[in-house]
Amino acid sequence: MINNISILGSTGSIGTQALDVVDKLGLNVSALTAASNIDLLETQIRKYKPKLAVVFDEGRARILKDNIKDTSTKVLCGMDGLIEAATISDADLVLNSVVGMVGLSPTLAAANAKKDIALANKETLVAGGKLVTDAVEKNGVKLLPVDSEHSAIFQCLQGMPEKKALKKLILTASGGPFFGKTIDELKSVTVEQALNHPNWSMGAKITIDSATMMNKGLEIIEARWLFDMPSDKIDVVVHRESIIHSLIEYTDNSVIAQLGLPDMRIPIQYAVTYPERYESPAGELSLAQIGKLTFFEPDYETFECLRACKKALDMGGVATAVVNGANEEANRLFREGRITFLEIGKLVMGAVENIENFEPTTVDDILKADSLARKYVLDKKN
Repeated sequence: MINNISILGSTGSIGTQALDVVDKLGLNVSALTAASNIDLLETQIRKYKPKLAVVFDEGRARILKDNIKDTSTKVLCGMDGLIEAATISDADLVLNSVVGMVGLSPTLAAANAKKDIALANKETLVAGGKLVTDAVEKNGVKLLPVDSEHSAIFQCLQGMPEKKALKKLILTASGGPFFGKTIDELKSVTVEQALNHPNWSMGAKITIDSATMMNKGLEIIEARWLFDMPSDKIDVVVHRESIIHSLIEYTDNSVIAQLGLPDMRIPIQYAVTYPERYESPAGELSLAQIGKLTFFEPDYETFECLRACKKALDMGGVATAVVNGANEEANRLFREGRITFLEIGKLVMGAVENIENFEPTTVDDILKADSLARKYVLDKKN
């Protein structure tokens, strides 16, 4: 098991739960980072005493630096700070749980610094899949999934005798707060309704992504790179209870699933301790108390974001970076009350269909596609 961990995004949902795992396992924390929540970050710094703390917002970083001047923790800001946290010398593992495209460069930096990576930042693989997997392979480091669905598949694959035995991956989806709703019923939904997830406690951006089912679309793309599977071998099933976290099917049609309570500390801890298992801070699953498990086909027509992600994956090139960038911008606009819920999917699909696709060879290519997608959404929102 590792001794030292660097956590990018320590004040978010995944980051705070990762610190529960740190407490349970008695690990040392090398670095902590936050976007802007300096109050919580200061509390974490005083408890875990990391060598480095990073606040992406420069102004807030200056305030934090003054607030903790009685400690030995170094404070940095911006992308340079994130990259230093991702490459800090004494970290055995870098947990990347930042939200959005900002996570791509630190992931690449960690791989090139020969750090094992626990990845909870979907956008890293969605936008830069080949660049990231190439860097991981070149440097001989581990890329360990933290998303509950990908962790479930990863756990199920531990018993696979050989790659050719695998037939398909099956990602489960909760269906979010709008499962079963029609397009007409979704025309006037509010931000508050979209943030009311039935099973999981997540940040606002990811919760909206769950409501649009964009989250599941991003996970399909992520699974393609994590497990080297073509899109036609990755299925989605809606499972409202969020007890089965995902499944794999072998060539003999045997299906293996990973089950557990909807508690992110299980996949976080497995990424931290892999390949070993330890007592978890999560609760124990009682199937008798759950009573029943249900399954449904996803609605690709109503939830256009899901369809857009599958289209982008089939297109290849920078299309997946486009679909991600367009969604980040549209998601933000919806949360700010500037577009309707259904406009998110329309803008995302429009970006995929209208922005010229090309094969990326550098991070700059990916950032260019991301920028074009955001501009498309802003230009079209009115």
